[in-house]
Amino acid sequence: MPNPHPPYPPEFRAEAVRLYRTSGKSLKAVCEDLGLSLETLRGWVNRDKIAHGEREGLSGEEREELRVLRRRVKVLEEEKQILKKAAAFFARDADPRS
Repeated sequence: MPNPHPPYPPEFRAEAVRLYRTSGKSLKAVCEDLGLSLETLRGWVNRDKIAHGEREGLSGEEREELRVLRRRVKVLEEEKQILKKAAAFFARDADPRS
């Protein structure tokens, strides 16, 4: 089922995080001002902290790189299995005893 709410633009997300960090207001107050859920803004603030090295975790770029690398490892493992099977097939074919 598609998300009924389109994603917020990156500029809006950055401005919401900046507002929370600089206004002195609570997370809940900023959410009420902007019409956001508490968990939405909390997630944006946490990702911003990770991106700025204020919190442990993977940045968006690191997360994307990890996803790409995991997919590449999967492909390489599949290719390795195919090569093992091919090597066994040709070794059997080249064996003069068979």
